[in-house]
Amino acid sequence: MRLTLRQLQIFMAVAETGSTAAASDVVHLTQSASSAALRELEGLLNCYLFDRVGKRLLLNDNGRQLIPQARLLLDAATSIEKQFEPERTDDISGLNLGTSTTIGIYLLPTILAEFNTNHQPGKITVANTIDIVNAVADFEVDAGFIEGYCHQPNLHIEPWLQDEMIIVCSPAHLTFTSNSKGKVSLSALRDSHWLLRENGSGTREAVEHALLPYLHYLTPAAEFSNSEAIKNAAVAGMGLACLSRLVVKDLILQGKLIELRSALPKLQRQFYIITAKKKIVSNRLATLLDFCRKWSPNSH
Repeated sequence: MRLTLRQLQIFMAVAETGSTAAASDVVHLTQSASSAALRELEGLLNCYLFDRVGKRLLLNDNGRQLIPQARLLLDAATSIEKQFEPERTDDISGLNLGTSTTIGIYLLPTILAEFNTNHQPGKITVANTIDIVNAVADFEVDAGFIEGYCHQPNLHIEPWLQDEMIIVCSPAHLTFTSNSKGKVSLSALRDSHWLLRENGSGTREAVEHALLPYLHYLTPAAEFSNSEAIKNAAVAGMGLACLSRLVVKDLILQGKLIELRSALPKLQRQFYIITAKKKIVSNRLATLLDFCRKWSPNSH
């Protein structure tokens, strides 16, 4: 076999930096050695992996196809090396984690601080659920924490925490007529305008899963790319919002939002931990995930 891990390492460095000159600093080789290794790799594969645009090297479709396989092999090689080194399982400075927005803003920082105040992950990517799913599947992050179920067959999907969703609005927006039990009717909710997350968001999927069986449709007032914007829009009186209690509890305490009691049943969604099925789980990643499994928001 003529393909080498070093060639793949250089390929990944060029993909991330955009040039053999910048990649040579990453892999600690001369530019000529990096260029030669890249030429050898393209020769072995009998295709170009980059488009040459001036001095820039831009990944083409061949290169993008190679990225996840190269990450998998390099990750496996790194894990083998670490397997035979003394390893502190509480030192997670080399781990890369992905998280959807509500978890990333309101839960994960607390969990990581309690796990170890001295060592934090190398990188935390916060994005919507579908982007985190793709990042885990492509081995860009070691593990993911998401707010909606995913349908990616190459992932281990583990139910984690239960999250309560509530409907809120500005006190000034409250024009609903309540029934004898002080609850807003389904027809009133059906006639309302809703502040929603973008498609692909775990929160959007959870809201639709919870509400559509009872309301049948949601009339959007606006769509936003994060829950912070939604709750501020709700404070401004732009419409109703269905969000995690974690997201809005501060504004409810301040009286800027009120929780609507309705004829709907209790709204909950499931958080998940995801890892790639072919991921080699290091001792420190296993220790962190086990800590997360045992962590409970009810004790905080």
